[in-house]
Amino acid sequence: MTSAVSDPQPLRVALLGAGVVGGAVARLLTEHADDMAARVGAPLEIVGIAVRRAGRDRASLGVDPALFTTDAEDLVTRADVVVEVIGGIEPARSLILRAMEHGASVVTANKALLAEDGPALYAAAAAHGVDLYYEAAVAGAIPLLRPLRESLAGDEVRKVLGIVNGTTNYVLDKMDTTGAGFADAVEQAQALGYAEADPTADVEGFDAAAKAAILASLAFHTRVSGTDVYREGITEVSAADVAAAREMDSVVKLLAICERTDKGVSVRVHPAMIPRSHPLAGVREAFNAVFVEADAAGELMFYGKGAGGDPTASAVLGDLVAVARHRVGGGLGPGESSYADLPVLPMGDAWTRYHISLDVEDRSGVLAQVAAAFADHDVSIETVRQQLVPAGDGESARANLIIVTHSASDAALSSTVERLRTLDVVRGVNSVMRVEGS
Repeated sequence: MTSAVSDPQPLRVALLGAGVVGGAVARLLTEHADDMAARVGAPLEIVGIAVRRAGRDRASLGVDPALFTTDAEDLVTRADVVVEVIGGIEPARSLILRAMEHGASVVTANKALLAEDGPALYAAAAAHGVDLYYEAAVAGAIPLLRPLRESLAGDEVRKVLGIVNGTTNYVLDKMDTTGAGFADAVEQAQALGYAEADPTADVEGFDAAAKAAILASLAFHTRVSGTDVYREGITEVSAADVAAAREMDSVVKLLAICERTDKGVSVRVHPAMIPRSHPLAGVREAFNAVFVEADAAGELMFYGKGAGGDPTASAVLGDLVAVARHRVGGGLGPGESSYADLPVLPMGDAWTRYHISLDVEDRSGVLAQVAAAFADHDVSIETVRQQLVPAGDGESARANLIIVTHSASDAALSSTVERLRTLDVVRGVNSVMRVEGS
């Protein structure tokens, strides 16, 4: 005679936030409840959804209206797993820490909080014996963080180069393909829902910098915060910059670049020209893609939708299933790995290339003076191209001098540009842009 096996107890899930992502999580978790239970080994039961205003109509989510509550602090004490998708620093941080204190594992999509206070959250998770998962914090639906944290744990990652912000990629793509100006392209992105009414976090690079900090921390086993990341946005990218890139058979992209060198770790976000032959050059619209270089694995590329309700909810639910399995079977996933503790280098130590456009006098000796400025800072010139500029009445002859350098430290390149500004033969520095991906 065999004894009956009792049904496993449901795992209690608390959801913090019912916005675009939170609403999608609630809806998908309800629609696929049977599949989720089969994958986890126990039912997943939503015990509450914390919202700011409980009276709003949320019938489209297909969940019991009685689940909505404004008392998030109480809700997190009644759950086995807490899913945080409200964003921001507070109250998200306090709620996550409170959940962990009460024994709940946490799944979050909060890139800003992780970039600012990741080590403290990891420490709290370890102290209370719970999981902290955050695949959705970077690149939406793209499986990226878990491969860095787990699949490549036996390898040494040398570089992570990626497009991690869909809004800026859409804007730069439209500037390249349609000739739209920056302001018009931003308006198009807002009309399609790719950009917020206030797009500052995206176009100034703050969003990408937070994601770069998370990527670098995982890839190089070193604590990197958002303040460690050098950041430039795309607000200064002009139609002339995009046209200049096109003439070089390149495109302009906002890149997150994380590199491990003999001296330490370099982490930066800025617009750059990349050759159209590079895999990242073909990433269009609001898509994201990340290029990873590792010693043994070689070159890997991760591509897909980097934002949106359903894509981001897919990553959240993937983490939820993983964490729930741990609760059912016992054990925990990997925690923080910061053993390498590499120094985070200043931007001046990063090695890159420059594309420089100069407005110069069109007379003999100009090129020699310009070349001397580069030589004085040990910067090698790769190519030089001159375009004559029609002079107005009473003006002396002018030319547009376009120079692309070989790789050098950013400090040396920056000093060279400052020296060029002081030359009598240089009327002005029209633009300076970094060149990557060759």
